Amino acid sequence: MAIEVKIPSLGESISSGILSSWHVSEGDHVESGQTIYELETDKITQEGVADASGSISLRAAEGDEVEIGAVVAVIDETSVGTPDTVGEQATVETQETAGSSPHAEADSDSQATESAKGPATEAETSGEPHLSPAVRKLVAETGTDPDAISGTGKGGRITKADVIESARDTPATEPAETVTPSDSSAKQAAPEAPDSVDGERVTRKPLSPIRRKIASRLVEAQQTAAILTTFNEADMSAVIDLRKNLQDQFVERHGIKLGFMSFFVKAAVHALKAVPEVNVRLEGEHLVRNHYHDISVAIGTEKGLFVPVVRDCDKLSFAEIEQAILNYAKDAREGKIKLEDMQGGCFTITNGGIYGSMLSTPILNPPQSGILGMHNIQQRPMAVDGEVVVRPMMYLALSYDHRVVDGREAVTFLIKVKEVIEDPTLLPFEL
Repeated sequence: MAIEVKIPSLGESISSGILSSWHVSEGDHVESGQTIYELETDKITQEGVADASGSISLRAAEGDEVEIGAVVAVIDETSVGTPDTVGEQATVETQETAGSSPHAEADSDSQATESAKGPATEAETSGEPHLSPAVRKLVAETGTDPDAISGTGKGGRITKADVIESARDTPATEPAETVTPSDSSAKQAAPEAPDSVDGERVTRKPLSPIRRKIASRLVEAQQTAAILTTFNEADMSAVIDLRKNLQDQFVERHGIKLGFMSFFVKAAVHALKAVPEVNVRLEGEHLVRNHYHDISVAIGTEKGLFVPVVRDCDKLSFAEIEQAILNYAKDAREGKIKLEDMQGGCFTITNGGIYGSMLSTPILNPPQSGILGMHNIQQRPMAVDGEVVVRPMMYLALSYDHRVVDGREAVTFLIKVKEVIEDPTLLPFEL
């Protein structure tokens, strides 16, 4: 029986995604529940699993944009480890015949992928390496010979990086020979292609869906909110000393370290309770006040910025907050963050200090009205009781939507954060 592998619904606002990678190759035997692909959308990276066991036939290539509900592969439950396009009988018979050839695996890989898209071209059936649409486009633009490229991708497939490297090693006169005088317009247009290679100085590549969404939301925040930032600074001596004194006990009891972020999450909850005017959002002509304390925590990854939400932080212990953040960080790095993990927060905390930032003005995370920026801890001379002493200091930045939050409330909020950071004994540790 043929089981279609379809792109599942990932939320009302997601209509398509980029098939960023296959974890299996054409004709592989897969087990039910096995991860077989990664789909990158404008919000999350989602893994897809096999719904049945059998031989898999791929219907889409890496780099393809696929709609929700699209069939990207077919699993033949009656076949064990052999390619099956579950399409035209002639294609199946060709693959079965090719099975006795030492080149059967490479041939069936190319034929099965292209049979899902349409009749194979003469070049594709003559043993030319299988190329994804993006790689094929780059090959044409750079004038490289795919037969001369050693693929480093899965199953020996040629990747865009392979093409770029080959183009760098190829004399400039070789690709020029493929352009005739009548192709002057094409020669001029080539550098403008989104995936083109401009010599050795620059490369061009399209933005990923996640990066496009990040860019869109940042511009939206700047254009729709009256963002203003107020600053303060906090002496981190008490927090550092307290962490040092409690760390061994904390680790022994909870199995995780006591970090700085849990202090600031608790400090933000304390400040939101003291100044509830900051715990609001604007919906049309209505001001919505939140009576809960779900704190969004910014996590940076190679794929972009994720801002998952730690729910009901007023009810969580320090250990529960630290564990939730660790879990989200792991999921973000592995591309397992879910859409619902990033929805519904009422206030955001971002820590640029881990990258060495001394001071910044955070941008709001719509529709929230406030975001707290943490920064690098620096030893600085401070005047304390008429004497100059060196203290570990951190600049704090609160950006807020001035349409709904007044300066008095914003400044008061930041002072409340400063107070409990400089005297963390006011916060419950539940040890």
